[in-house]
Amino acid sequence: MFSPTSTYKIGTLTRTHGVRGEVAFQFTDDVWDRVEADYLFLQIDGLLVPFFLEEWRFRSDSVALLKFCDIDTADAAQQLVGSDIYFPKELTPDDLNEEDLTWKHFTGFEVWQAPEAGTTLLGTVTEVLDQTANVLLVVTAPDGRELLIPAHEDFILEADHRDRRLLVNVPPDLLTLNS
Repeated sequence: MFSPTSTYKIGTLTRTHGVRGEVAFQFTDDVWDRVEADYLFLQIDGLLVPFFLEEWRFRSDSVALLKFCDIDTADAAQQLVGSDIYFPKELTPDDLNEEDLTWKHFTGFEVWQAPEAGTTLLGTVTEVLDQTANVLLVVTAPDGRELLIPAHEDFILEADHRDRRLLVNVPPDLLTLNS
C-alpha cells in the first residue's frame, strides 16, 4: 500500500484544458517523464489513488497537460482539479544525472544540517529563488520560519533523491538570515 511516506509530492492539478478530459499539471519535478511512469497518485479525500496516464505534453518548464485513462470529459477532469500529485519513491531512479537537474528539482526536499555534534532538521525547501546569480533555497522550518540557504555545492554534502533529503553544512551565521 502506498502512503505519504512512500511517495512525495511533485505538483498540483490546477485547471482543466479543453473538452477531452485534459488537466494542467503545475509540477516541481518531472520525474514521471524521466522514468516514463505509467501512473501517478492523486490525493483525493485524504487518500492516494493511482491514476494511469494516457498521454502528456509539456506546456512550459513547470506545466504539463495530462490525460488520464477513463477521464474523457471536462466535467470528469474538473473533479480532479486542486488534487496534489504524488510519485512513488521506489520508482525514483538512483542514478539521476545531476548535471541535467535544475535547482527547482529540490523543491520539497527536507534539508538537514550536519554539524559535528549531530544532524538537525532545518526544514523543507518550499521555493527556489533563481532570479539572480546567487541561487537561494527558501526553507520553511518546522516552527514556520523561513530560512534562506545559498544553493551552493560547497554547502551541500549529499543529495538523496529517493528520500528527497539534502544534507548540508551551512555556516550558522547564514542560518540567521531570513526571507
